[in-house]
Amino acid sequence: MHVTPEQSIIKVLAYFDIFNYPLTKEEIYFFLGQQSHPDDVASVLNRLAGSKRIFKLGHFYSLQNDVALRERRTAGNNKAAALIETAYKIGSFLYQFPYVRGIGISGSLSKNFADQNTDIDFFIITRSNRLWIARTFMHLFKKFTFITGHQHWYCMNYYIDEEALRIEEQNIFTATELITLLPVCGNGTMDKFFEQNNWTTLYFPNQPGTKHSVYASRSSWFKKATEWILNNRLGDAVDNYLMQMTSKRWMHKEEQQRLNASGVRMGLHNDKHFSKPNPVYFQKKVLDALEKKLKQAEAAEPVLSNKY
Repeated sequence: MHVTPEQSIIKVLAYFDIFNYPLTKEEIYFFLGQQSHPDDVASVLNRLAGSKRIFKLGHFYSLQNDVALRERRTAGNNKAAALIETAYKIGSFLYQFPYVRGIGISGSLSKNFADQNTDIDFFIITRSNRLWIARTFMHLFKKFTFITGHQHWYCMNYYIDEEALRIEEQNIFTATELITLLPVCGNGTMDKFFEQNNWTTLYFPNQPGTKHSVYASRSSWFKKATEWILNNRLGDAVDNYLMQMTSKRWMHKEEQQRLNASGVRMGLHNDKHFSKPNPVYFQKKVLDALEKKLKQAEAAEPVLSNKY
């Protein structure tokens, strides 16, 4: 179905409006759902702003005519600039855990935003069939970070192993998370991950070339020793046991409908080769919110009817 440039731009702004995050002209071009030229995007933005269908807030654009959003974003970008340096250092440290093959920064920080409640979220790739050993070591370490009050720096909430590099949920939410993911370090696995998920160009055809992570030059003695000890049938058994134990514990949390610190229902979607937040909760919430905003845009502008 034909989609006009105006509709594409409004869809981009509607998505980030869910997070009260206005965008620059360059960012709108980057997240646009159709191939375009930056000059054409600028021209359409001027038309939309002139007709008051969108609003220009300094050098940002938004569906909301609220200058406070500009101030919020500017402050969030400044805070993120400092926090992201910490995130890269922590990511390099986390790579030294057994069976970790790639580390990336995800969440709001990967989109260059942070506030007083921002966590440092990490996306982690492990060796095949050793995800649950890696995850358990890392989460045991995290328990110690509660002592110093730095647990929010170690939010390791999305794991896949080398046999599950291609993300199964393919939608605008996961595509956005993938193209904004900041690779930290690895052994080439992060590069393979981006190659396996080139389907994101269907959602964002204007994104630049492949991202590359920094190759880790050497591994810690703890990582080498643990992998040497568990590279056998014992390791297979331990990994299976940890998967079953963790799955049972999280199933209990879901049954209790427990919420995390952000008020989002806790849930874990997992099998042998991945462990990630249950998409039924936050991911679906975002997609439903986007659909609602697009319907509001259609109601406000008849020309948009039946276009999405």
